Amino acid sequence: MARIDDIGGPEGLHMLVNRFYDLIETDPRGADLLKLHFRGHGVAHARVEQVDFMLGFLGGRRTYQERHGHMNLREIHDHVAIRSQDAESWLSLMNHALDDLGHGGPEFDSLRTALRRAALVLVNRDDSEDESRLTGSKCDNIKV
Repeated sequence: MARIDDIGGPEGLHMLVNRFYDLIETDPRGADLLKLHFRGHGVAHARVEQVDFMLGFLGGRRTYQERHGHMNLREIHDHVAIRSQDAESWLSLMNHALDDLGHGGPEFDSLRTALRRAALVLVNRDDSEDESRLTGSKCDNIKV
């Protein structure tokens, strides 16, 4: 699997996460994901948290764990209603970001497989659930 050095170190990871969230904010596939982020602390906060999480996930410093005490994806996202179509949108946009930055080869194939497993394990809502899950007030106690 790709490691932090394969992605270009922390600087390369920042580029990847920023490209990914730029896509969430501009690509139609990111519309529902963007709405989900607005229910929490917003995209700017998610950019920082994702860099910190991915840094540890890719074998670098475990900054997210140092700050939050764990790196349990299910616990991190427990407050978010995630459908399989949300997971697929997330994966599609992350793959797009990886491609845009020229990240390919066997180690990135393994990374994409690991990201797919992680995204699908977070699904906690039926795809037929209506969009009311995307509206409502901000939850101030949400960490991610």
